[in-house]
Amino acid sequence: MGKKFKSIIVDDEWLVRAELRHLLADFPEIEVVDEAGSVPQAKELIERHHPDVIFLDIQLPGQSGFALLDQTPIRAKVIFITAFDQYAIRAFEVNALDYLLKPIRKERLAKSIQRLSSMEQEPSPQGKVTYDDVIYLMVNGSLRFVKISAIKCVIAESNYSFIIYQEEKKELVTKSLLEWEQILPEKFFIRIHRSAIVNFSHVERVRRCRNYTHEVYLQGVDKPLTMSRRYAARLKKILPI
Repeated sequence: MGKKFKSIIVDDEWLVRAELRHLLADFPEIEVVDEAGSVPQAKELIERHHPDVIFLDIQLPGQSGFALLDQTPIRAKVIFITAFDQYAIRAFEVNALDYLLKPIRKERLAKSIQRLSSMEQEPSPQGKVTYDDVIYLMVNGSLRFVKISAIKCVIAESNYSFIIYQEEKKELVTKSLLEWEQILPEKFFIRIHRSAIVNFSHVERVRRCRNYTHEVYLQGVDKPLTMSRRYAARLKKILPI
């Protein structure tokens, strides 16, 4: 027998939790160690059990399942339990996240469990994402949802990178600049330097400097980024500089 996945169920409806636990009993690779009905309870159980898998409802009382991911460092794989519409599900599919629609069907659950052993700790988008997509990243050591449209710029940091989003917040993510280039929509994101990519939707102004370089000012970011001469020609096609 392969790896046994230690799991917790997070859903505010006890009937859903009971039904899912009953379904999971037929899968010996899944060990349900506990269950929670709210974000505070879930945080406590994650700290106690350090699960491999979390079956997570999105619509929880007081705070959403997204809030749990924002507030708690989570290394576990997440399978969403959701009644979201097709638009939201599209965002999950782009990032290779799995989800279960209520009411949960055993056949669909079986597919989720089959994928567990092969899924990466941090799901990677398959091909280009769209401007309206949401991606799931390891940000400052915890898994988090990030809206593509909210990213103002990406700055290289060795084999990783910093992203600036949500005003001027700068956070480390486990993606290289090359990986970002491969997934970001070219219609909005452009490299301005060998170590920087900007979302030109957030560009406030561009100032010409000496030696054919430019300073790129982003909305809500005090310090400008330098655009090298090499990349200036590309941006001229998009913005008047």
